[in-house]
Amino acid sequence: MKKAVFLDRDGVINEPIIKNGKPYPPSNMNEFSIPDNVFDILTELKSAGFLLIGATNQPDVARGTTTKQFVESIHARLMTELPLDDILVCYHDDQHQCDCRKPLPGLLIQAAHKYCINLTESVIIGDRWKDIEAGRRAGCKTVWLDFNYQEYFAAHTPNFTTVTLKEAANWILKGT
Repeated sequence: MKKAVFLDRDGVINEPIIKNGKPYPPSNMNEFSIPDNVFDILTELKSAGFLLIGATNQPDVARGTTTKQFVESIHARLMTELPLDDILVCYHDDQHQCDCRKPLPGLLIQAAHKYCINLTESVIIGDRWKDIEAGRRAGCKTVWLDFNYQEYFAAHTPNFTTVTLKEAANWILKGT
């Protein structure tokens, strides 16, 4: 079985848009950017044998404030510019009560089935409590990028907390 690093999208592999202390996805391609060091960090994780899988909630599609086509255009750029193996998306909002919307572990379980991933040997990196809770529920190790957002953290304590993706990758590469 394979091991994976699951990566949230906005705030982990691309810059979020911060409004009133809370993170949001970019609303147009002018707002979209990938931090300079992300390619090198992900390449290092990939070289260590990890599958790299994006796992993202994109409820703005269900809310009608963005289109699936726009979300997919961001994913096409991420897949072209970064060494990702896949990006799995939940387009639902809370009222849909799906199993793929984080904090539920559905996206991670889908990836495990698709790629034969051992979830207990895998890690999720996220910047919000829903990422950490989804990872915990799937049996993954969890890394929280704590950017001091102005929102409640409702998850269990993550296995590791840091403020940089580089430190998260270093922790993973040390054997967690």
